[in-house]
Amino acid sequence: MTICSCEETINEFEMLTRDAARVQLDTLKKILEANAGAEYLRQFGLDGRTDAASYKSCIPLCVHSDVEPFIQRVADGDSAPVVTGKPITSLSLSSGTTQGKPKFLPFNDELLENTLQIFRTSYAFRNREYPISEGKALQFVYGSKQALTPGGILATTATTNLYRSQRYKEGMKDIQSQGCSPDEVIFGPDFNQSLYCHLLCGLIYSDGVHSVFSTFAHSLVHAFQTLEEVWEDLCADIRDGVLSEKITVPSIREAVSKILKPNPELADSIHNKCAGLSNWYGVIPALWPKAKYVYGIMTGSMEPYLKKLRHYAGHLPLISADYGASEGWVGSNIDPTVPPEQVTYAVLPQTGYFEFIPLEKPTGEETENSAAIHYIESEPVGLTEVEVGKIYEVVLTTFAGTFFLLAICSET
Repeated sequence: MTICSCEETINEFEMLTRDAARVQLDTLKKILEANAGAEYLRQFGLDGRTDAASYKSCIPLCVHSDVEPFIQRVADGDSAPVVTGKPITSLSLSSGTTQGKPKFLPFNDELLENTLQIFRTSYAFRNREYPISEGKALQFVYGSKQALTPGGILATTATTNLYRSQRYKEGMKDIQSQGCSPDEVIFGPDFNQSLYCHLLCGLIYSDGVHSVFSTFAHSLVHAFQTLEEVWEDLCADIRDGVLSEKITVPSIREAVSKILKPNPELADSIHNKCAGLSNWYGVIPALWPKAKYVYGIMTGSMEPYLKKLRHYAGHLPLISADYGASEGWVGSNIDPTVPPEQVTYAVLPQTGYFEFIPLEKPTGEETENSAAIHYIESEPVGLTEVEVGKIYEVVLTTFAGTFFLLAICSET
C-alpha cells in the first residue's frame, strides 16, 4: 500500500464518516436487499422493505440463541436461504474469548471484504505515524483445526477463515503485512512447534521485520516467554542450517527447512544480543531493529498482559488492534499514538448497520466494576445519535445475518 493509497484510504474514511447517517441507511438497504429471501427476515413480515423504520418495527432485537436454530439448520445441510440470501459455505466458531462460550456464526465474502477494509483503514493511519517500507511482519498467528459439519459446511475459527483465503493474503500484501512464516507453520497441528518456527522464521528474516503482531496480547507475551527458553536452540538451528529435532511435523519441517540456511554470523549476533539483555528488557527492538511497533488486541481482558509486553517491547510503541468479534467488526483504531489503555475506535459506517442501546446506571448503585452493574436499557439509537460520555451496548447487523453483539463500549 503506497503512501498515496494510504492518503486515499484516509480521505475515503473521512468522507464516509462525515456522511455517516446517509451511509448507514445505504448500508442497511444493501444488507436487506442481499438477504431479502432469507427465512429469518421473512418470518417477521419484512416483505422486501429496505428502510430503517420498517426494519426496526418488524425485526426484533435478538441474541445469538434466537438465531442459533437457523444457523444449526445450515450446519445440518439445509441449502435454502435461511439466514442469508446467498448460500453459506463456511461457518466461524467463535473463540469464546469475551463471553466464554463458543458458538457458530455465518462467514461470507462480505465479512472478508469488511475485514480488509477495517485493516486498510487502521494501517493507513498507522503508516502515517509510523511509516514502514517493504518488508515483513513477525506474526504469531495460528490456524485452528478445520472440520465439516454434518451438512458438509466448513467450520473453523473466524481467523482461520481469513488465513486460508487467498483474497486475505493479497490484502495483507497490499498493506505490508506479509508474515515471515510459511502457511505450513500457521496451519500446523502442533501449537508449540508452530510457535518455535514462528520465532525461527522471524529471526531468519530479522533484518526485514518492520512490525510484530499477534491477534491477542497474551499470545505475544507467551511467544517471548518461549523465546527466553529456546533462544539457544534457535541460534544452533541458524548456525548449522538444520532444524531442531523437536520439530517432528513433516509439513512444518519441510517448509521451514527450505528457508533455513547455515548462517553462523547471524547466529552469533542473536546469541550476543540475547546474552547481553537485562532480564530480557527490550528484546524485540534488540533482535528486530527495524521494527516500528508491536500490534495486537490489547484492551479488555488483554490489559493485564501490557506490563510484561512493554518490558519486551522496550521503547517500541504498543498499538491496540481494531475492535471486533466473530460476529463482525465494530471499529478501527485511527489514533495509533494513544496507549492501549486509552484507545478509542471509529466505526466505519459502510461495514454494517449499527445501533446502540443506552445503558443507565440505577440510582445509588456505585461500583468500579462495570460488569457487575445491572444497567437499565432503553430504546436503541443510531450511529450518529450516540452521546459523548454515555455507555452503550452495540447492536450489529451485518451482511452475514443479524446479531445482537454483547459488547459494552463507552463513548468518550
